[in-house]
Amino acid sequence: SVVLNLQCPTTQICVSKCPEKFLTYMEIQYMYRKDNSYLTYYSQFCKSAFVKPAKVYTLTQVLLDNDCPTVIFPSKPFLRRCFPDFSTKNGTLTVGNKTEFEDGSGRRRNAVELRAAANGINKALDARAIGMKVFEDYATTWYWILIGLTIAMFLSWMFVVLLRFTAGFLFWIFTFGVIGIIAYGIWNCYQEYNSLQEKPNSHLTIYHIGVQTDISMYFQLRQTWFILMIILCILEVFVILVLIFLRNRIRISIALLKEGSKAIGYIPTTLIYPVLTFIFLSICISYWAVIAVFILSGYMVDLTFNTTEIAKACPGAQCNFAFYGGKSLYHQYITTFQIFNLFVFLWLINFVIALGQCALAGAFASYYWALKKPDDIPPYPLFTAFGRAIRYHTGSLAFGSLILAGIQMFRLILEYLDKRLKEAQNNISKFLKCCLRCCFWCLEKAVKFLNRNAYIMIAIYGKNFCRSAKDAFNLLMRNILKVAVMDRVTDFVLVLGKILVAGCIGVLAFLLFTERLPMIIEGPTSLNYYWVPLLTVIIGSYLIAHGFFSIYAMCIETIFICFCKFSVYVFSSSFDYFSGTLLLKEAEETFYDRELLTDPLIQNK
Repeated sequence: SVVLNLQCPTTQICVSKCPEKFLTYMEIQYMYRKDNSYLTYYSQFCKSAFVKPAKVYTLTQVLLDNDCPTVIFPSKPFLRRCFPDFSTKNGTLTVGNKTEFEDGSGRRRNAVELRAAANGINKALDARAIGMKVFEDYATTWYWILIGLTIAMFLSWMFVVLLRFTAGFLFWIFTFGVIGIIAYGIWNCYQEYNSLQEKPNSHLTIYHIGVQTDISMYFQLRQTWFILMIILCILEVFVILVLIFLRNRIRISIALLKEGSKAIGYIPTTLIYPVLTFIFLSICISYWAVIAVFILSGYMVDLTFNTTEIAKACPGAQCNFAFYGGKSLYHQYITTFQIFNLFVFLWLINFVIALGQCALAGAFASYYWALKKPDDIPPYPLFTAFGRAIRYHTGSLAFGSLILAGIQMFRLILEYLDKRLKEAQNNISKFLKCCLRCCFWCLEKAVKFLNRNAYIMIAIYGKNFCRSAKDAFNLLMRNILKVAVMDRVTDFVLVLGKILVAGCIGVLAFLLFTERLPMIIEGPTSLNYYWVPLLTVIIGSYLIAHGFFSIYAMCIETIFICFCKFSVYVFSSSFDYFSGTLLLKEAEETFYDRELLTDPLIQNK
């Protein structure tokens, strides 16, 4: 009862305000005839049936009847309860500005004993004080936080729009920067290797010195620097070979990034779709929470009192309600109902995400297949694609979401069993558990990737889930190198964009909240914890950038699927209608693969 309800199992009453002074029942019993004000003040903390101490003969009788507390002391309210008002005076703990007080039974107690009894509550009070300071900081800086998040939205939009001009520049600058850093590492390792030539014991090997807790000892060996130099040389050669042999596919990936930026420029409404997804996800979470609470509320009150020795340890203890119980058929299947509710929740969450992916794919596909851009792009491509997905593709989206929800449910069951059986596991069971967790994690990632591309095929061709997943899988396997390069290039650019947006907003917020910009703009002053609004702005900016760039990533994948599907027409006149000028130029120079002409899947198309 103490843990669940934050109360002792003794008599409790509601009062208008907490006690503000020290008083004991024995003092009231002695002074009430001389000064009735003490009795009037004390009686508000007693039961309503209590009139005056003349009717009670002994303190023991008062305790047995639970009419009044034996002692009251200065307190302050927290969570609708009264707790001791502790403070520190000249390094000494006090309660109500006193270091000692009577406990109502004639014994003297000090504030340290009372604090030890209420130690857990004091931690909650300290947390409440910190929470109040954090709330004050939010109340002072909320408008600056909103301004920062608004700027983050603008920067994210600008980054997506400007990618048509900067995608190639960003990628090649980063790539040559990595090559330069690795080359510097090789040179530095060679210099260290030569500098250790004349030093004693530097010729020893790692095998000779064995395992050492001081890592710096390994860096005093020539062999260590030689191994590092060889590793960096291999890495340098690998990066250069990748750039040489995959340069054409890298150029195609950069062209896709630029074309995706143009597509979002023509369909800017897609950038607000994450708001709709957030609303749908909030509805799903609320539905799951309400159903879970309703299932739990089906229990019956168990009035059985388990007799223990608590009555002797605490004479005034009572049997208070703690939780519900029951043994009916319904209550035996409560866990089953909760598992089913969780599975439905995962299904709905994945369905909402699938609906968004299909709607966005349909909108971007309408851009790709427009004969004359932007004249032939539908007036409301996103809303048209959303309605088409709801009307024609609900079953396919639900089936794909069902498969993914089943895998996620199995992973949750594995995690639950791992926690319940953690102490009863041997090495073999731990190994099998790790293998299962790893396999199902990989399976979930693979199914998510395949589902996303299947939804793109559904949005383009309107076929069922299985046929679309098969076509998407075959298409991706025939262009596996292009897929790998495109994913890596896209991930790099988008991660760089997220860091850029969050970093810029974070630096500005830091300078503002720490008053480093007094000459430019006057920010909030006297913050308790400036890092609280700072972290809020940084995390919020990163999430906003993630929302914007997730739309951009879906655009890139859609255009890539369309581009791979019909790349056989790269030299036909009809291909001019579908691809952007830049994308067509890159395709004519780099994307023409002779094996595509012998591909039976494309020949049939």
